[in-house]
Amino acid sequence: MSQNYRFFNHRECEYYPCHSMEAEELNCLFCFCPLYCLGETCGGNYRHVNGIKDCSRCTLPHRRENYERIMDQFERIKKLCEEKQKM
Repeated sequence: MSQNYRFFNHRECEYYPCHSMEAEELNCLFCFCPLYCLGETCGGNYRHVNGIKDCSRCTLPHRRENYERIMDQFERIKKLCEEKQKM
């Protein structure tokens, strides 16, 4: 069975390539990282710049091999959303 849904490379994007990695291996599927909302527990390579989480050096969501790792976090993201709705 094909697993093409796990990888998308958008060469026509005006920001491509947006990270320092081999362009052909850049997975654009998670361009806006779903793990951002997990804050410091996202597992990525981020830093804080003027109090803002800066993920520009992180390639975790853009690596082909991390698809499952990201998908496994959606239960945590769901719980976070549910907690915010209760507030």
